[in-house]
Amino acid sequence: MLSTPSKFQSFAEFFRFFIPSLTGVVGFWATVSLNIPDFTRYARSQRDQMVGQALGLPPTMTFYSFIGIAVTSATLAIFGEALWNPVAVLSRLGNPIAVVIAMLALLMATLNVNVAANVVSPANDFSNLSPRRISFRTGGLLTCLIGVAMQPWKLMANYGSYIFGWLVGYSGFLGPIAGVLICDYFILRKKVLSTDDLYQRGGQYEYTRGFNWQAIAALAAGAAVAFVGLLVSTLRVLYNYAWFVGLAVSFCVYLALMRLNYPQRVAEAATD
Repeated sequence: MLSTPSKFQSFAEFFRFFIPSLTGVVGFWATVSLNIPDFTRYARSQRDQMVGQALGLPPTMTFYSFIGIAVTSATLAIFGEALWNPVAVLSRLGNPIAVVIAMLALLMATLNVNVAANVVSPANDFSNLSPRRISFRTGGLLTCLIGVAMQPWKLMANYGSYIFGWLVGYSGFLGPIAGVLICDYFILRKKVLSTDDLYQRGGQYEYTRGFNWQAIAALAAGAAVAFVGLLVSTLRVLYNYAWFVGLAVSFCVYLALMRLNYPQRVAEAATD
């Protein structure tokens, strides 16, 4: 299995497949990176959350990626075709008892992963819309209902639509969000935040009735440039690099708009 030659005939052919795949993986983890404060806010110190993430994420992602590649490659030797979907692999075990046990394990793993990675953040968001009416539990139930309504099984129908359509596609939105956050926190505010103003109306984060239109414009610009590649075939590279392109464009646009519209506030933040 390990000595099986590559299906790519040249480095250029491999690179054309590798770049959008890389963007898809970055987009996959970008969801967790943006809502990681839902978990790190309970850490006792900055060091705790840094060590926890360093030990918990890169090693496990590397290990699970290897398992996925190894199992998929093994199915080619065992079944004569590459099966990337775990459900399809487990369904071919043959022994009904083994299939049931494996499916239950897969169900539990999927449930645990999705609760942590995909339910906590939107449940908090729904709850924050109206804390008196929507509890965290209700927000979680709403998330589940919306998740079912999105029919994710159609996205998982084949790896092409899942990676190049879904993952790369929504990374075109997540990249610009990251660009705005990184620019605002590290460049404009020099990692200094006013905790009181975060919870006060009329504070330095109020902007226009609670909306920072500079940030929204930067997000729209980053996403627009990334998705141009989806509409114009000659600029496909922009879509293949959607997360990176969106981040770079929104970062620059947000920095320019903030310095243009709030020069005094940017200057004060830079000197804090």
